[in-house]
Amino acid sequence: MWKYILKKILLAVPVLLGITIIDYAIMSLAGSPLDMMVGPRISEAAVASRAAQWGLDQPVYVQYWHWLVEVFHGNLGYSYKSYQPVADLIRSHVGPTLLLMGVSMILGLLIAIPAGIYSAVHRYEKRDYAVVSASFLFSSIPGFFLSLILIYFLNVRFGLLPSSGMMTAGTGGDFADIARHLIMPAIVLAVGVAGGNIRYIRSAVLEILEMDYLRTAKAKGMGRRIVIRKHAFRNALLPIVTVIGMQIPTLFGGAVIVEQLFSWPGLGLVTMSAVMGRDYPVIMGVCLLSAVVVLVSNLLTDILYAIVDPTIKY
Repeated sequence: MWKYILKKILLAVPVLLGITIIDYAIMSLAGSPLDMMVGPRISEAAVASRAAQWGLDQPVYVQYWHWLVEVFHGNLGYSYKSYQPVADLIRSHVGPTLLLMGVSMILGLLIAIPAGIYSAVHRYEKRDYAVVSASFLFSSIPGFFLSLILIYFLNVRFGLLPSSGMMTAGTGGDFADIARHLIMPAIVLAVGVAGGNIRYIRSAVLEILEMDYLRTAKAKGMGRRIVIRKHAFRNALLPIVTVIGMQIPTLFGGAVIVEQLFSWPGLGLVTMSAVMGRDYPVIMGVCLLSAVVVLVSNLLTDILYAIVDPTIKY
């Protein structure tokens, strides 16, 4: 196992390097931050001075090399807009994003796992069709559209929940206040998680239910709940773990739009602001963090395989 983990980590280094190269190239094609400075009150000399200060007067590959060297020294650079260290900027906003992702993942799985098992046990019945239809609905509805619906009914129409921020302005933000602000964005992300996972869990449980050893367990008089809980669900966890591992980077990306709509003070707001302002260091810092999240989630998924299924050998 340890050799396998070390091998995966070593392979992740060139993959991560390749991702940063592609990100930097695409970002450079989108335009220069200097374009945002051009105006009647800004002289060409001032623009040239700022280009030299930021290193934007050099070729793209030279800019990337300087950025990469600084990353290896633990420096992600400074924001072109706020002049804050990018590492501090990300560190101050990653907490709310992780909170939103964690709650959404847990809530989505609490919906998906029972619904998937229930649908598999009652396959080809009306209850099964209802659960599968709900799964397709959850997967199909766009997150921004569901966000607007929740804001209209729960905030504008009935005033039940706040629609922006992480806490009420002027307060310290106790647990109850943060929880009230968290409900709507967490529901939007959880609906997407549940919609995608219900069908996978249903398929995995259906496949296991057809196995001979489960038929033997039933023939011996074991109750259906015991058969499903102790045998079917445990052996169906392998494909479920795969899906959960894939959901982590999806959630990380989906949180950008949801945070923007609900003004949630996470990386989503920082990312959108950086993209609109062509803030290269912040964009690359967020992209680097996203790539690390994807690679780490894939590694953790592989490790969980061995925990779920001891017969797997690396």
